[in-house]
Amino acid sequence: MSDANPHTNRLALETSPYLQQHAHNPVDWYPWGPEALGRARTEEKPIFLSIGYAACHWCHVMERESFEDPATAELMNREFVAIKVDREERPDLDDVYLAAVQAMTGSGGWPLNVFLTTELQPFFGGTYFPPDDRHGMPSFPRVLAAVADAWHTRRAEVVGQGGMLAAHLREQLEVPPGRAEPELTQLDAAVARLTAAFDGRNGGFGGAPKFPAPMTLEFLLRMWRRGGDPAVLRMVTTTLDRMAAGGIHDQLGGGFARYATDAIWLVPHFEKMLYDNAQLAHAYLEAYRATGEERYRAIVISTLDFMLDELATSDGGLASALDADSEGEEGRFYVWSYDEFSAVLRDAGLEDAQAGVLVAYWGLTAEGNWEGRTVLSVVGPAPPADLLDVARAALLDARSRRIRPARDDKAIAAWNGLALRALAEAGLTLDHHRYLEAADALGGFVRGTLLRDGDRLWRTARNREAHTPAFLEDYACLADGFLTLHGALGRADDLELTRRLIQRAVSDFWDDASGAFWDTSGEHDAIVARPRSVVDGATPSGNAVAADVLLKLALLTGEADLDRRARSILGVVAGGLDRQPSAFGRMLSVVDRALSTPVDAVIAAEPGDRAGSALRRAAAQPYAPNLVIAGIAPGDATRSWPIFEGKLPRDDLATAYVCRGYACDEPTSDPTRVTVQVGAMAPGR
Repeated sequence: MSDANPHTNRLALETSPYLQQHAHNPVDWYPWGPEALGRARTEEKPIFLSIGYAACHWCHVMERESFEDPATAELMNREFVAIKVDREERPDLDDVYLAAVQAMTGSGGWPLNVFLTTELQPFFGGTYFPPDDRHGMPSFPRVLAAVADAWHTRRAEVVGQGGMLAAHLREQLEVPPGRAEPELTQLDAAVARLTAAFDGRNGGFGGAPKFPAPMTLEFLLRMWRRGGDPAVLRMVTTTLDRMAAGGIHDQLGGGFARYATDAIWLVPHFEKMLYDNAQLAHAYLEAYRATGEERYRAIVISTLDFMLDELATSDGGLASALDADSEGEEGRFYVWSYDEFSAVLRDAGLEDAQAGVLVAYWGLTAEGNWEGRTVLSVVGPAPPADLLDVARAALLDARSRRIRPARDDKAIAAWNGLALRALAEAGLTLDHHRYLEAADALGGFVRGTLLRDGDRLWRTARNREAHTPAFLEDYACLADGFLTLHGALGRADDLELTRRLIQRAVSDFWDDASGAFWDTSGEHDAIVARPRSVVDGATPSGNAVAADVLLKLALLTGEADLDRRARSILGVVAGGLDRQPSAFGRMLSVVDRALSTPVDAVIAAEPGDRAGSALRRAAAQPYAPNLVIAGIAPGDATRSWPIFEGKLPRDDLATAYVCRGYACDEPTSDPTRVTVQVGAMAPGR
């Protein structure tokens, strides 16, 4: 791209940290867009599409081995149009082409490397390719040469194969309209399947690798609330406790890594993602409300503090992730040798006996528990709190002098929506002003940077530069976040924005034929298939979150169409809920809401009124997962909504109206009474 520096390519002009990581490869990379796609058609060259993300360990490996190699780059530049995509910016491309590679190979992951025809049809692909033949895998140069030869000598066959695969993807992504509504028996059957998969010793579901599954845990908490079965609660608490004690949980700095590579939560894949921590903070908060156990409250606080301390950006948003690698090694920033650990404690003035207690607590050994070093985990008796505080401070100070993992500081709309929900709900429940202030600032960031035209969103932003039209999950998660922010602060404008975002989602993403949402709108590229998410991945499906918000808004607005659309989505997925419960954690919780009598607490007060804040906080104390908290003040534009009819401050005092269905308790200005009312309004089955 530049004569002065032949190894600066077009990715240098992108805002994605992942794309910029490849800006000085000798590969002639393009970002996805008309320039690259037009060149492929004009020159009749196949496309090499490489998809990854900034915190991806094997993406870094393949870059070092292949994309920085001049000979490999020369072959790529001669035979292909090379396109690099950040999967977090473009989940639509990632979803479709990941499905293609899974169909071709039976597995998928990142880096995701796919070869496309000029019409964007996938015809060959895989994940990581080594630089030379090894372990039965062909080298990347061998793959490039073979694909180029096939394109030159058997193009009709290649194009035909791509066309068949594209047709298969379109068929796979079609969903028929629902024919039946979910039933309560399906929720019980889902619990039974999860029970069968539960690891009673270590917590979690299945073996290695093991993922936190916060959505599944929240569903199980709901089912414990319905039925009172202690075995169901035990699945949740065992998992939360084992994760909190494990190496997947940063024992010093707080926050959770992406997943554990083993079955015991010890050795993580060290990247830390915003979406994992936002969802886990919310799951631990629900567990705290359900059980009253202070240890869960402590994890909520340490996780949200991690998010605000390490992921907050200067403009009020939250960054996407911290890398797994530093100094070219995965986990280098987080692990300890026995000698280094002991030296830090000695320099902090601890005696040998005190250090011995901490060594036993965190499982330090001379051999280490991973590649000669130790991933800290809780394996011994807890030391005195003051000793633990001194040790943690000293170790954090020593760790802070290491080279830190890189931070992907782009803000993703949907992930910030998950964080907004967690911060607002925790701030309200725990009466924690830092979290409420952070939630308010995060809402301001969304309004100032990601919101456009009053009801449209951008997907991503970095350094106040936003781009890429938002996807369904962005609208749904931010609507959910703003609805929670409204419940925490009582401001009408947050509630109005929630409604506008959902109305825009219906307008741009709804599919009448299936009765569910597409992931993309008319603003997005038309590729070989149009993606639609109805199952959860690491983040909840856009349809699940949208259905949840639709039900809550239907309660508040009285609009039957919102309720109809939510139940239509549930009908689409009803057939698979009990067969694959781990894929429908958030949707199962929505089904629980749909099959329950709605519970709401309307707080009539000015948003800044301290008495109103106390009533909102009181309503949030019980474990009532289907509760919707809403606020109304005399001058609010939402005054005409049915839920607010006749609900005014009484005797000029902030007043709470707690209702279950059409049965309402006596209005009250007493916070203690509100807590009792909400608890009584949200019984089990």
